[in-house]
Amino acid sequence: MEGDVRVIEVATFGGPEVLTVSEAPDPVPGPEEALVEVAAADVLWVETMIRRGHGGPYFPVVPPYRPGVGVAGTVGAVGAGVDRAWVGRRVVARTDERGGYLERAVVPVDALVAVPDRVSLTDAAALLHDGTTAYGLLDQVPVHPGDRVLVTAAAGGLGALLVQGARAAGAFVVAAAGSAAKRHALGRFAPDAVVDYTTPGWTERVRALTGGVHVVFDGAGGEYGRAAFDLLRAGGRFSAHGTPAGEFATPDPAAATARRVTVTGIADLQFAPEQARRHLRSALDAAAAGRITPLVGQTFPLDRAADAHRALEQRTALGKALLTV
Repeated sequence: MEGDVRVIEVATFGGPEVLTVSEAPDPVPGPEEALVEVAAADVLWVETMIRRGHGGPYFPVVPPYRPGVGVAGTVGAVGAGVDRAWVGRRVVARTDERGGYLERAVVPVDALVAVPDRVSLTDAAALLHDGTTAYGLLDQVPVHPGDRVLVTAAAGGLGALLVQGARAAGAFVVAAAGSAAKRHALGRFAPDAVVDYTTPGWTERVRALTGGVHVVFDGAGGEYGRAAFDLLRAGGRFSAHGTPAGEFATPDPAAATARRVTVTGIADLQFAPEQARRHLRSALDAAAAGRITPLVGQTFPLDRAADAHRALEQRTALGKALLTV
């Protein structure tokens, strides 16, 4: 394990091309830390915003920095004070400012979550954030049997999990996605209906199918999310957690109050570390039991991190995009 390791770094805000490969000294775990030999790294839509300098108050990152916030792999070494039983175990973990787009990651031992035998490391990486968010959302925005549920950006990594979670809860689920490839991919998760929300009249079709929805999980934002809000029945629940269409579609508070709509925003999804690990374990256990399957649409080698970001920004990515090492 001696020698340099490849890492992705960002020297200045800009387009995907600012994601550059460099070499760094092989990291060594300190006290209460573990070294993870990375198999797959999570790639998030929000990381493309941060890279462009649009992280805002929630993600006040300043270059130079190392992108990436989570990895899956095998524990290769541990520091002082760490149980050596961790060595050789398959794990998934959130990373800190040392980054996640790299060959080896050093993380605090309390960040490690063991990966069940029946779950691949690529699936574990796909569930690290999206699985955590999905199960956290399903806790905060309850879905009841018979509910009419609309999921926008349904063919994204998070959206596909929400489709499956809402179906498992006994809801009638409408999955909204853009391209034909994305709509086709959703078929494996058996939503009750799939609509193209890039075409005129899509909201009328959803209303005809549902008579109005009880829950909206909005992973798209912008005009799509605002149109989805208008489909809610009085007393409904709305989650504004996505920005691919340009911004969170957070409803006007007065309009939400007038219709007795409960709104969940991105601030509600900033889980404490133990909460996040609890939701992640729920997602991993569900995957091990076959109740959910992450939609991993494409993987990219570490040195093609720029291509992964381009796929997300151009909205050509199907499901989850991961970096592999």
